[in-house]
Amino acid sequence: MRIGVVGAGILGLAIARRLAETRPGAQVTVLDKEARVAAHQTGHNSGVAHAGLYYAPGSLKATLCRRGIGLLKDYCAEKGLPYEECGKVVVARDAGELGPLDEIERRATANGVPGLRRLTGSELREIEPHAAGVAALHSPTTAIVDFPAVARAFAADVTAAGGEVRLGFEVVRLGRAGDRVRVGSPDEELLFDRLIVCAGLQSDRVARLAGDASGPAIVPFRGEYYRLVPSRTDLVRGLIYPVPDPRYPFLGVHFTRRVDGGVDVGPNAVLALAREGYRRRDVRPADLWETLRFPGFRHLARRHWRTGAKELYGSAVKRAFVAQARGFVPELTADDVVAAPAGVRAQAVDPDGSLVDDFRIGRAGPVVTVRNAPSPAATSSLAIAEHVTAHL
Repeated sequence: MRIGVVGAGILGLAIARRLAETRPGAQVTVLDKEARVAAHQTGHNSGVAHAGLYYAPGSLKATLCRRGIGLLKDYCAEKGLPYEECGKVVVARDAGELGPLDEIERRATANGVPGLRRLTGSELREIEPHAAGVAALHSPTTAIVDFPAVARAFAADVTAAGGEVRLGFEVVRLGRAGDRVRVGSPDEELLFDRLIVCAGLQSDRVARLAGDASGPAIVPFRGEYYRLVPSRTDLVRGLIYPVPDPRYPFLGVHFTRRVDGGVDVGPNAVLALAREGYRRRDVRPADLWETLRFPGFRHLARRHWRTGAKELYGSAVKRAFVAQARGFVPELTADDVVAAPAGVRAQAVDPDGSLVDDFRIGRAGPVVTVRNAPSPAATSSLAIAEHVTAHL
């Protein structure tokens, strides 16, 4: 059997690895248009291995995150990859955030997150001396990881098991040949018995090529970061997060220690003007027009324009961005941070304007389509691989 996987991000590679190692005799081929693996979301994320605090109990996110973080920890230990349980505090800044913090604690407990501890304001400062808040929830097993390194290790596992990772292969057409699938680039056509689409920022487009026209469309949001200057990284010991707004799947501006010792501050969430628009000057008119004419985006914009305007202001004015972050670390000043690389989130949006929160996986004949796989997909990658391949 020949099995193709579109997308050499961490999720596509995890699925290909699982297939190559558990399907004796199968020929597994990963296809990606870029010249390297982990070129997009995997290579631009915050590097956090999530313990499962926020997700609705019983959801795919909750189930696969809890399974996935254990598998990921073991894999990093096996391969000698960085994995540091620096811990996370979710901080309630005032009494108005105590109710939502209670709900996070309820969900985290139901999800079986280990070692949870509710903190008072003074107890918070024992863990994060420069943080401010009236209460917090501490997750000591939340960790930081080098996800691009994990993705490269997955790719090596695929080839070691007899599979192939083909870079520079852009999928521009899909078609049926009886029970099989034709996958074409501008220069070549391949034939597979099964195909799994894990195309991230291009996932809806490739799914439509496969005949899976229903489902959400991708609206790209650029997440912009600042980074603490080296002399100020002592402001943060681990991870400092806000109580998230339940209306959005975004977590808000937070502080993230990285495995290289740096500390990132962010991200905000502004509309990207290109599917892969990591810089403000990256504009692709065809991408922008596709977003603007999508009914779901217009519904979303009408419903949440005030939040969008606030995010744009934070993007344009550094002191406004820093002011948000200062709500958690009051000593922070604009001189303490410098611009850092941005990421782009492939946010799935339904036609009615609803932001898709849970993982969404579809099927069109011999093609499995991963239509929505936001955070904690990297944490959950090995568990998602188990889930997808079990239903192939």
